[in-house]
Amino acid sequence: MTNKLTDNELWAAVASDSSRAFVVLYNRYWHKLYQSAKKYLKDDTAAEEIVHDVFVALWQKRHTSNIIDFQKYILVTTRYHVYKRMRALATEKVEYREELPEYPALAAVNEVDIKLGYEDLQTELGNVLKQLPRRCQEIFWMSRVENLSNDEIAERLHISKRTVENQITIALKFLRSWYPQYSGVAVSLLFFFIFCR
Repeated sequence: MTNKLTDNELWAAVASDSSRAFVVLYNRYWHKLYQSAKKYLKDDTAAEEIVHDVFVALWQKRHTSNIIDFQKYILVTTRYHVYKRMRALATEKVEYREELPEYPALAAVNEVDIKLGYEDLQTELGNVLKQLPRRCQEIFWMSRVENLSNDEIAERLHISKRTVENQITIALKFLRSWYPQYSGVAVSLLFFFIFCR
């Protein structure tokens, strides 16, 4: 019966110390969270550690966390942990400038973080993105913020996977034209960090 409960019903049970409900939530989300973390970190072990840390923190704060939308909360929390890990890596590399060419995306994100406030950059990126056609904006947002796969986006919007790929490419090229000093990976990371932190 526990498997049929909604996320929020399960979380209410967790808040009342139900380890069984907690296991159901873990099994329901661990793979999605792991894939999300791995997508940006490119490191299986680091992705596993982040998912572990997220769920440990959830259990420890079960009596004090007022979670209204569990799915949104768990995804944002995971992205925040990924962000912290990426920033830590970027900070380490800044101390060794000669190694930075191997990590251009991390270096770029770190420099933008230092030069601009997050709110200013979020406004700027949002305004730049608004210049794209609405469907292109929607597809890029679903890919980079909602973390949906190209297949999931195609199914949701009733379009071909190829169309999704083309629209994402168009959006990335457009964003790179505004931020020519950053690689395509760096532009994606900027967008992820600013809108998903």
